[in-house]
Amino acid sequence: MTTPLANLTRAQKAAAILVAMGKPSASRLLKFFKQEELKALIEAARLLRTIPQADLEQIVEEFEAEFAEGAGLLDSAEDMNAILNESLTPEEVNAIMGRGRKGPDGLVPVWPELEKVDPGRIGAFMTTEHPQISAVILSKLAPTAAAKVLLTIEKPVRGEIIRRMMALGTVPEAATRIAENQLRSRVLSDRATRDISAGQNRVASLLNEMDKEQAEEVMADLEAQGTADLDGIRARLFSFDDVVLLSQKARVALFDGLSTELVTMCLRGAAPDMVEAVLSSISVRSRRMVESELGQEFDGVSMADVVAARRTVASTAIRMSLEGALELPSAQNAA
Repeated sequence: MTTPLANLTRAQKAAAILVAMGKPSASRLLKFFKQEELKALIEAARLLRTIPQADLEQIVEEFEAEFAEGAGLLDSAEDMNAILNESLTPEEVNAIMGRGRKGPDGLVPVWPELEKVDPGRIGAFMTTEHPQISAVILSKLAPTAAAKVLLTIEKPVRGEIIRRMMALGTVPEAATRIAENQLRSRVLSDRATRDISAGQNRVASLLNEMDKEQAEEVMADLEAQGTADLDGIRARLFSFDDVVLLSQKARVALFDGLSTELVTMCLRGAAPDMVEAVLSSISVRSRRMVESELGQEFDGVSMADVVAARRTVASTAIRMSLEGALELPSAQNAA
């Protein structure tokens, strides 16, 4: 999608030239802008799309200087963010964008605060809303934050939201206000943003130290007692026995970064289906090495070492799932 030259504002043209100049030169110039001018540049860059080279040259001529050569510009908002982050301190950027300050209506601006919220929470909220509302919300977020939210949403819904974002025109102010009010009450309120992730991590860590049957028994008791937010705990539960439940893609991602020594240790005494599930997820060379080691006697290896290796694999899987690198079977079942 391109932005017609005739539709560009002066702020957008200035943002285009700064991005074309590159970070070092643009960083030196930014120090000479006033706060209001910097804010206008950032907001202009968010709306900027691809600029053909011919149009870029015309813009440069208008400003009577030659700053850029080569291809046109794409993703100017990202480039502008990079320039600002390297040129100014976080406090200066927050001050420019008004983050943390209340607006004329006495309310804290929604969008900067929303980017601080866990992407999964925003995604869960959006799945209960119409895809058009979700498209409006994502269009207001910075690209990095919006991408993280999208990855928490199931593919069919995600595709519908993206399709609507592509066709999104000017959003009426009234519609934006409705979305902001919903976000304030359901996502940004004190109750909605209550950080329970630390507590969930502690409980999940404790349950992950138990046998699978024991952990499931505790979870069943919690559910019977009506304990809330159990899905967050389930998403963090994973034992070595669950490796066979992972998708092939997830297993490859998990074992790709583990040493052959660790893989060999965790497979000592494992069931045949587990051994095959793991060996089918590593390279041919690594598989041969592990199979060779498993074919030998393992005198001197204690069961405690095997258990420790398996817990290392499980904890690695949990960490990678929280980073979005793979999906645990518990998360798949909850979806």
